[in-house]
Amino acid sequence: MFNIVKKEIEWGGRTLTLETGRLARQADGAVLVTYGETTVLCTAVAQKTPRAGIDFFPLTVNYQEKTFAAGKIPGGFFKREGRPAEKETLTSRLIDRPIRPLFHSSFRNETQVICTVLSHDLENNPDMPALIGASAALTISGIPFLGPIGGARVGYVDGDYVLNPTPDQLADSQLDLIVAGTGDAVLMVESEASELSEEVMLGAVMFGHESFQPVIDAIVSLAESAAKDPWPLPEEIDTSDVQARLDTLVGDDLKAAYAERDKQARTNLLSEARKKVEEAAAEDESLDASVAGGVFKKMEKKLVRGQILDSGVRIDGRDTKTVRPIVAENDVLPRTHGSALFTRGETQALAVTTLGTGQDEQIIDALEGEYRERFMLHYNFPPYSTGETKFMASPGRREIGHGKLAWRALRPLLPTAEAFPYTIRVVSEVTESNGSSSMATVCGSSLSMMGAGVPLRAPCAGIAMGLILEDSGFAVLSDILGDEDHLGDMDFKVAGTESGITALQMDIKVTGITKEIMQAALDQARDGRLHILGEMSKALSTAREEVNDNAPRITTLQVPKDKIREVIGTGGKVIREICEVTGAKVDIEDDGTVKVASSNTESAEAAVKWIRDIVAEPEVGVIYRGKVVKVVDFGAFVNFIGSKDGLVHISELAPQRVGKVTDIVNEGDEVWVKVLSFDDRGKVRLSMKSVNQESGEEEGAEPAQEAGE
Repeated sequence: MFNIVKKEIEWGGRTLTLETGRLARQADGAVLVTYGETTVLCTAVAQKTPRAGIDFFPLTVNYQEKTFAAGKIPGGFFKREGRPAEKETLTSRLIDRPIRPLFHSSFRNETQVICTVLSHDLENNPDMPALIGASAALTISGIPFLGPIGGARVGYVDGDYVLNPTPDQLADSQLDLIVAGTGDAVLMVESEASELSEEVMLGAVMFGHESFQPVIDAIVSLAESAAKDPWPLPEEIDTSDVQARLDTLVGDDLKAAYAERDKQARTNLLSEARKKVEEAAAEDESLDASVAGGVFKKMEKKLVRGQILDSGVRIDGRDTKTVRPIVAENDVLPRTHGSALFTRGETQALAVTTLGTGQDEQIIDALEGEYRERFMLHYNFPPYSTGETKFMASPGRREIGHGKLAWRALRPLLPTAEAFPYTIRVVSEVTESNGSSSMATVCGSSLSMMGAGVPLRAPCAGIAMGLILEDSGFAVLSDILGDEDHLGDMDFKVAGTESGITALQMDIKVTGITKEIMQAALDQARDGRLHILGEMSKALSTAREEVNDNAPRITTLQVPKDKIREVIGTGGKVIREICEVTGAKVDIEDDGTVKVASSNTESAEAAVKWIRDIVAEPEVGVIYRGKVVKVVDFGAFVNFIGSKDGLVHISELAPQRVGKVTDIVNEGDEVWVKVLSFDDRGKVRLSMKSVNQESGEEEGAEPAQEAGE
């Protein structure tokens, strides 16, 4: 019934298994990938006919995690998987980016790749098995895919590269890098690093590329036994006649448009030229609109790329290495905790930092278990940033991906929670866009956090690099424009400090690039990054010593673990009362760490004193301030340091003989008392007389020590 084909290799110290023929047999390609005890089912299906009227490749990649894979039931009210989590969205993008360039250039059939995590051993991240499985499923499907590709995760521990590090190894690693590519070249890189040099980063990329070659060999071996017949390649349409007609119709218009250095003016001229083509296609049935649209794009690409390679002059008049003019501004919003406006050419990001307490941390319910995240960075890309009108929807894959890239760039530079006990949220509103708004977000967010008083290890900047690659040579472009991005062959983003790289992301739109090109891009990116950091320093060079006046002040204190219950109270009664009365926020952790937050100093001090009084233990010989809570014939009961009560015997009320307790004190009076002793039952003996005798002054004089001091 089943025609199962299975290939196994030892890879990175674990067994990698590729299996086909048992599951999802109606898909064009289906491969079950197991690495350790993590298992992912990857399928590939394409429509048998192309989608009419389009000039792009309609590919969709969906990575999904089933909670049963880790023996869990989904949290929340709805007990089934719903909208994709952030990790699922990011992994879908991770798989899409290296496979998309490898489909035949004329293939227009709707194609869907689905990767489903079926088992997770909590040691091997499913993203690499999913990427490998997607490549294998496409390779055996017969779909015109020019793969296979492989992928690997690379760590850097104690000066050595580590292939597919475990979570424990990643915790000690200075690098978390994912690289994917073919047997000959690299197609995609995604990474987070702790200020590593260009040499170390390039070495990691090449180490990863070399390490996944056995995986590619295993996929090829699987395909030799299980691949379906290849689909006929789409016929190449002869567009020479259309090319000649459009050259006559809009050739000069395109040259005039790309001679215009202002983006909006250039966009308007291109729109007019495109409209001419659409009108010509509507009037002449022999001119297919979709074919004409594709030829128009090719004409744009050829014009821009040829101009750069021939003259070294780009669309906006710059050479290949110059960064656009930069304006960096801090404190642009009056009531926020931190704000910065970073403008580079026609790209602009408004970054706003908000500081919160532990109650504001994001709770993430992942397959690996629930955890809390104290640093959030959210990227928004409203349509007005490009002068367009579009439907406003929830953040899409692009917004989530760009925000995560900036988050990776900045996270290695954050202070520890012990040194800076705040939850940090940064929101980047892209207010103008013409190339690399994600890197503008890195720059603006760095300035915003430093302005809010977040002690980053160093300022961080980012730059996007492009590539024009032809047989005659190549040109690496610094700080690319939007047009250079979609007309070029590479989008290479590098972020970091003066000391090194903290994030690197690379997407290749051709079949791969060489080590030589990557080295040139990294070197040129370093020069550009240092220039941007210099411009940023004109606004703010280091973090402010104090948090913004509008931000809460957090005081941290430690209480004994056996006192946590007393601070919280039955059903949280005590801690709620502290917050309601003082106006401060109070967070208590299991280890006894208490964080008191308030933008009002008096409020915070009152809450801290209250907590200290609750957990304090009275000491013999120490003087405390207390309140008379009950008067009896033989003395007065005094409450001090929170919940502690003690008796002042009538003989200890005053130096002289006291006939009646109420002659000296009454209920509600504030008094100073000294601890004399504890009896066998733990009851406290107090004295007011000793306080007066020690001070040598009249009753009511200031004591030697107060509670909590």
